[in-house]
Amino acid sequence: MNQAEEPKQSSQKDRLFVEAIGRAFRILETYSETAEPRSLAQLAAASGLDKSAAQRIAHTLRNLGYLEHKAGGYVPGSRVLDRTFDYLRANPLVGRAIPILTELRRNVMERVDMSLFEDLTLLYAVRLQSKRDSFYAHLIGRRIPTYCTAGGRAVMAFLSDEETRDILSRSDRKKLTPRTTTEIPKILDHVKRAREMGYATSLEQVYVGELAVAAALKDKDGRPFGAIHVAGSLGEWQLDDFERRVAPLVVAAATAISF
Repeated sequence: MNQAEEPKQSSQKDRLFVEAIGRAFRILETYSETAEPRSLAQLAAASGLDKSAAQRIAHTLRNLGYLEHKAGGYVPGSRVLDRTFDYLRANPLVGRAIPILTELRRNVMERVDMSLFEDLTLLYAVRLQSKRDSFYAHLIGRRIPTYCTAGGRAVMAFLSDEETRDILSRSDRKKLTPRTTTEIPKILDHVKRAREMGYATSLEQVYVGELAVAAALKDKDGRPFGAIHVAGSLGEWQLDDFERRVAPLVVAAATAISF
């Protein structure tokens, strides 16, 4: 489990917390670290449970459809997708955003994403693909770091300096590509520019060959809760040209979706 996904409650702090349910979700959350099947021993080690507890929980989750057993071990089951559907259907933001994002995708002819801000990470809730995307670029539910992404910079531009520094100090600021910015002063320079421009840019921060423009989604009090991203390829764009073409459209879409 990574630092952005630690439980918000524990039995030591909350007498209503059900440890058995918490342990079950710890099993499911181990798959955030790998796409490979996991044996019972691997599930136990990754979740911090003993093998007997992992076996009972895995058996229960398999019977309920939240785990499946394949060659090599257990993998997430299809029932997990049902809960994703429930979340997206119940979230009014998604319903309001889809027509606006679809129009943005039609205008820019590049990948369009909407992410939700969750402290150290942004979580993709909507992804409209482009003509050249990789498999992972299509998947909702993927998390990306706040510290080095265009969406993260756009969000931090509407936080206080103290909040931004807190996020950066707690982030695992590692290089995802040779060009990923990890130094706090340099990241703050990008955030400052985003404040001035009303949008943020990034260049090969998460993927080699990718550039992006993003604008923050804000609530009625001006607090950021997510971002709209448009991503393009260095094989087709220079960052300055991409920014001039895309930024006004991204800002307009974010303004239309914001509360």
